[in-house]
Amino acid sequence: MLKNPSQEKYACNYLVYYETFEFPKQGIAREKELKKWRREKKNKLISDFNPKWETLNNEIF
Repeated sequence: MLKNPSQEKYACNYLVYYETFEFPKQGIAREKELKKWRREKKNKLISDFNPKWETLNNEIF
């Protein structure tokens, strides 16, 4: 698995949520939107998508 700078800084090893987009600009815009959200709202988004917060690494890689 390739190392990502955010993995090293925040010790992120497990994927629990993802979205797909047709174009990179859409994904970047969504990231900027999510960064403005409070932690509680982000947690709800993840819980609605993945209620048990199971690792989804194998679904992507």
